[in-house]
Amino acid sequence: MKLNKAFKWAMVALIIISFAILVWGFVTGWPILGEPANAPVNVLLGWSFAMVIIAIACWVILGLIMSIINDPKSLGKIGLALLAAGVLCLVSYLLAKGAEPIAYTGEPVTHTTLKLTDALLNLTYLVGALSIVSIIVGEIKMSSTNKKK
Repeated sequence: MKLNKAFKWAMVALIIISFAILVWGFVTGWPILGEPANAPVNVLLGWSFAMVIIAIACWVILGLIMSIINDPKSLGKIGLALLAAGVLCLVSYLLAKGAEPIAYTGEPVTHTTLKLTDALLNLTYLVGALSIVSIIVGEIKMSSTNKKK
């Protein structure tokens, strides 16, 4: 019960901080389209990133704690899923070429940045394709089990 109250108060604190940053931005003024970002925009973006990181960390940590409490054997499945995600990332990195962009006239970019960008694109393509395949396989499997009944 005390844990629920702690979560509620933490959520209230995060909402109040978010609202305060938003009000500060409106009082100070947001930049006009085409102008460089000012302090409220930078702080709001940083806070948004922090909130996303906090949410993901809570999701993962609480998920691990609850799976350990409810079913300790499920840690094997979680480990297998993390291993599969790591393999996907490694494959996408190994397939990345890091080629120079065509018709890019901006500041020069390092080869590492280009390779990581290509790896993220490869990962997006790979996960998207696997999602489509899993949807198709799932529908075929579901339709075949419905016909048997």
